[in-house]
Amino acid sequence: MSRYFLFLSLFAAFIISGCKTTAETFIPFNSTSIMYEGRIDTASSERAELYWSGTTITLNFEGTGISAKMKEERGDNYYNVIVDGELSGMIRPDTVAALYELASGLAEGKHTIQLFKRTEYDRGYSWFYGFDLDPGGTPLTPSPKKTRKIEYFGDSITAGYSTNDYNGDRSDSIYTNYYESYANLISDHFDAEQHCTCKSGIGITISWFPTIMPDIWDNTDPLDSTSTWDFDQYQPDLVIVNLFQNDSWLVNLPDHPSFKHFFGTTKPAKDEIISAYSDFLKNVRSVYPDATIISTLGNMDITREGSEWPGYVIAAVESLNDDNIYYKFTPFKDTPGHPKVEEQVEIAENLIPFIEEKMGW
Repeated sequence: MSRYFLFLSLFAAFIISGCKTTAETFIPFNSTSIMYEGRIDTASSERAELYWSGTTITLNFEGTGISAKMKEERGDNYYNVIVDGELSGMIRPDTVAALYELASGLAEGKHTIQLFKRTEYDRGYSWFYGFDLDPGGTPLTPSPKKTRKIEYFGDSITAGYSTNDYNGDRSDSIYTNYYESYANLISDHFDAEQHCTCKSGIGITISWFPTIMPDIWDNTDPLDSTSTWDFDQYQPDLVIVNLFQNDSWLVNLPDHPSFKHFFGTTKPAKDEIISAYSDFLKNVRSVYPDATIISTLGNMDITREGSEWPGYVIAAVESLNDDNIYYKFTPFKDTPGHPKVEEQVEIAENLIPFIEEKMGW
């Protein structure tokens, strides 16, 4: 069965829409039994606030069933439900706090539940209050943390925008699936913890909206400029930067509102573009002094034959004289729209051997 039809089957058969109405054994969001992955705000006394693609919430427990209490700002986020390491279904929480059944009728014994955020921060805030175990269930000690850590800075390619849409490039959030993105595939391959700082349409010098990656790269909440992330909480071994796809289009659209907002009437010169990219890498290096950094492009038309943009990245990387920053590009896929599942796999398979070589993994 193809990954696409597997996706459709899961969507049709396993999307969980029902809610429980009574609590059994409630494990609050701030319990030490719960493990989080990603930039999450847990400062509230009532709930955790989630934003970024690939954010996960994990609990080891003993019991036969489990639910999650959640609430959405807009009801437009999807979460994969992973039971004992296997994709079981997905939920789309609503705008009213409720319990969503994640698994039932499990065999007696130990289990692991994980919620995995498929969608981007522009789909609204998600609020997680805790897990609810069926009668007799108990939380267990969290698994040891993974020894490898990766962070991604990217745009729609990294976010998995429209990855599951084989009939176009539609923006409905059901088609965006970070779980199928090259980034998550790479993290899974290396059994690495991951943080993903990504947004469809974003660039380094210009975006399709008034925010660029240098504006949000250091935020906990991407929509709050005062919400500064504490980089001491997470020091990745590897950082992968996949940006410039949107810049490559927008710098040639002088009538677009974003062009006027960022550039006025004058297109940035080559040296300005290169400098902006190198400045971003400098920012990343300033907070991750020991990380290996890989600048990548592809596999949309930014890496088509004749494109100047890979040369800009090479020039920016080489200007830094940093022996632990590399570049590696994935060839142009030569198909319309955003990368679908198989094309996301191509990006991952192109980068994995390079990572193994540079990281010794």
